[in-house]
Amino acid sequence: MAGAGGTKNPTATKSSSTTTKPHHNPPPITPSTRRQTLLHLISLAASATAAAHSFLTTHDLTLHPSQTLTLESNISTVSLSISHLLSLIHHPIAFAVPKPPPPPPSWFHRLLTSQNSSTSDYLFIESFRMSRQSFSYIVPLLTPNLSSLPIDPNYAVGVTLFRLAHSASFNAVGRRFDIDSPTACRVFYTVCKAVIDKLGHLFELRSDLNRIVLGFGWISLPNCCGVLGVERFGVKGNLFGENGSVMVQALVDSEGRFLDVSAGWPSTMKPELVLRQSELFSAVEESRELLTGPSYELNDGSSIPQYILGESCFPLLSWLITPFRKSGSDDDVEDDDEDDGVDDGCLNLSSSKQAFNSVHNRGMELVDTAFGRLRARWGILSKEWKEESIESFPYVVVTCCLLHNFLIKSGEEFPDEDSEYTRNHGLSDYEGEGDETGERIRSAIASHLSRWEDC
Repeated sequence: MAGAGGTKNPTATKSSSTTTKPHHNPPPITPSTRRQTLLHLISLAASATAAAHSFLTTHDLTLHPSQTLTLESNISTVSLSISHLLSLIHHPIAFAVPKPPPPPPSWFHRLLTSQNSSTSDYLFIESFRMSRQSFSYIVPLLTPNLSSLPIDPNYAVGVTLFRLAHSASFNAVGRRFDIDSPTACRVFYTVCKAVIDKLGHLFELRSDLNRIVLGFGWISLPNCCGVLGVERFGVKGNLFGENGSVMVQALVDSEGRFLDVSAGWPSTMKPELVLRQSELFSAVEESRELLTGPSYELNDGSSIPQYILGESCFPLLSWLITPFRKSGSDDDVEDDDEDDGVDDGCLNLSSSKQAFNSVHNRGMELVDTAFGRLRARWGILSKEWKEESIESFPYVVVTCCLLHNFLIKSGEEFPDEDSEYTRNHGLSDYEGEGDETGERIRSAIASHLSRWEDC
């Protein structure tokens, strides 16, 4: 009875009601299958890279130069990575990237002959930072100095302007102009030298001083012949120590033209030493070629000789007028001065000295604007300079400054991105004693400005 109607064995019931399912185990991953999977993925990446290259070749006249340079760089990086992967698995490198379609005529040739005038004109300006009209004017000026080059002068000038504008590598430049990298390098420096030789007269301190003085008169600086400041440009490596740079001393007029440029000084030098070793200092102090024009008589009878407005890192000289220093005492503060809560470098100064420093600040802003526009137009100056080619830096800076002046003279518009630029060179104020004649001239101008403000 117990065997027929008693409690069932749970183990037996579970065993009889369970259905065994077959297991589908994945095939084992062997070195061979792993290699095939990797090759398949590399093949997909190679095809995508070839497609990107084809897209770039087809649309290079519609893309902004910065876009094409970025895309080229990314394609090159991916291609090198694919080749490296294939070398690691010992596969023929030829497999890496399918051959792209045959290249069309050079990018520059197609740009010059483009039928879409509105698009090509915009791209021309973005590529070379000047209009076709200015380009067609500057090429004949430089052509006599380009006869040693193996390419047409139009191509040579285009090579140089494109590299200056975008800091493109010689390989990238060569691809656009259908020349090899060594030729692009030779062309670049030959054209830079031609610009310096043929356009050097555009540093107009000696040739157009009356215009310069008149321009500063409109901003309340009588008989001023320029504003002198310093800018620093980064250098890769430790040639000039940690965070080292090269300095450029520049004299600027009221319209933002460069009047004199001394470039390539190491940041380890103090600005006053740079000044004393510059040709500008020699032309004023030694040969007496500059600042020898007539004096300007103020309403109070004071006589103001020609002078230059100088940044606070320079010494006060008889011809280089720097701002008043803030005083730690109350001796310079007039009783009727009111503190407006604004620190523009003039607090703790008399009203006349504040007036001078205020105008001096506006003058120094001209240097900010000039360097800001220079960097915005010529991208090669916004990147750190390579240590091994530091000797060529002064020539490139001077070339950019002369082209800057040429484009002002041609009526070209400035890039928009320069509006917020402010120099931050981190240079300390000069701490030495000032020249007595310079102090007299500065005080006379300060009194003049203070009376003018009261009118």
